[in-house]
Amino acid sequence: MNILQQLNDIFTPERVFTDEDSLQNYGKDWTQVYTPDPMAIVFPTSTEEVQALVKMANEEGVALVPSGGRTGLCGGAVAMNQEIVVSFDRMNKILDFNSIDRSVVCQPGVITQQLQNFAEENNLFYPVDFGSSGSSQLGGNISTNAGGIKVVRYGLTRNWVLGLKVVTGAGEVLDLNHGLVKNATGYDFRHLFIGAEGTLGFITEATMRLTNIPKNLTVFVLGVTDIPALMQVFETFQNTIELSAFEFFSEDTLSLMVNDKGYARPFDTEAPYYALIEFEVDHESKEESALQAFEACAEEGWVVDGVMSQSLQQAKDLWRLREDISETISAYTPYKNDLSVNISKVPEYLDKVEQAVNQNYSEFKVLWYGHIGDGNLHLNILKPESMEVSEFFEQCSKVNPDIFEVTKEMNGSVSAEHGIGIIKKNYLKYSRSKEEVELMASVKKIFDPNGIINPGKIF
Repeated sequence: MNILQQLNDIFTPERVFTDEDSLQNYGKDWTQVYTPDPMAIVFPTSTEEVQALVKMANEEGVALVPSGGRTGLCGGAVAMNQEIVVSFDRMNKILDFNSIDRSVVCQPGVITQQLQNFAEENNLFYPVDFGSSGSSQLGGNISTNAGGIKVVRYGLTRNWVLGLKVVTGAGEVLDLNHGLVKNATGYDFRHLFIGAEGTLGFITEATMRLTNIPKNLTVFVLGVTDIPALMQVFETFQNTIELSAFEFFSEDTLSLMVNDKGYARPFDTEAPYYALIEFEVDHESKEESALQAFEACAEEGWVVDGVMSQSLQQAKDLWRLREDISETISAYTPYKNDLSVNISKVPEYLDKVEQAVNQNYSEFKVLWYGHIGDGNLHLNILKPESMEVSEFFEQCSKVNPDIFEVTKEMNGSVSAEHGIGIIKKNYLKYSRSKEEVELMASVKKIFDPNGIINPGKIF
């Protein structure tokens, strides 16, 4: 029996796609470097179907690639060697909710925003948030340990995963941690699957933790004189109030948002950099403390102007200046680097990276933005209109070793939150030792002995 016939038997023909449009659509993520070439797209609806698929794939020696919202930026969901793409679009249900445990059991195809809305409907809060929350899926978030804009207060996706049900590359079904808060019974395999980029097996259920809804989230946008001043502003506000987010973007980035999207500037005064600060105002004294921090920063000369939201709508409008950056610059075919160092090292690191970039990208437009509150910087180089994509990416990649040498020197990460995938696997050595990489490969061999699950990613 051929492979397509076996797929039809497992999923029924209406859930097996082989048309060219589907192959091209589901065979890629947001990266534009690789040409997708999968064999077929399948749409499981249960753990049992995923298990049957994995067992068949082992017997036939065919590779499987997980596909969620396909919002990744490192090629982690790209299928270009006749793999079978496993889309979780139809495993998108919230299966259970426990108000006492404050836990919710989700299938992997649940959209991030869907979980956020469900939590809100039950007077609770799911805090992991980012620009792609309206299309990214929970399974992908877990597989990349997604971070986003509220890490400074709430942490990464890892902090909110109470349990996982997975199908390993060997076809075994594991129920990991059972949603427990405390469980001191040896190795916690749940944490191996979080951030594994789908290389160990498939997540088919996730038990997620929820928390209290923050009250009256307020946003401050400040114009800041330079990066060292940005760090002083961060320290001042962090020592004054509890922050939910501390983001930054450059004037060049803001200008693009204003000119291309027609967004209003937060205030008339231009500044080299802007800080976007979010905090909870559950008492009048919190607003007073924030204003005092702003005044202190202005007196020191770190801040040239600022605006604080006076309504929920104004807070949302200010957030759009930061959250809509990625979507806006996508029209320019950006070359992205997702970097991080310890927060205290950000000024020195950014200065050294800019030196490396300016030596090589003098004719390219460079945009900076990111999450200062967790040391995560996004470097974006925009493709000149007259340049071919292949030539542009080739030129940009030549400076990566210089950037990553600086990253290694400062004990940083070559991928703060987007993963390794295909694009960065040759650069993994700048952040992980040879011994670590060998151990990771050994772990994969245990869970996926035949190497059929998302092959060619990370290693």
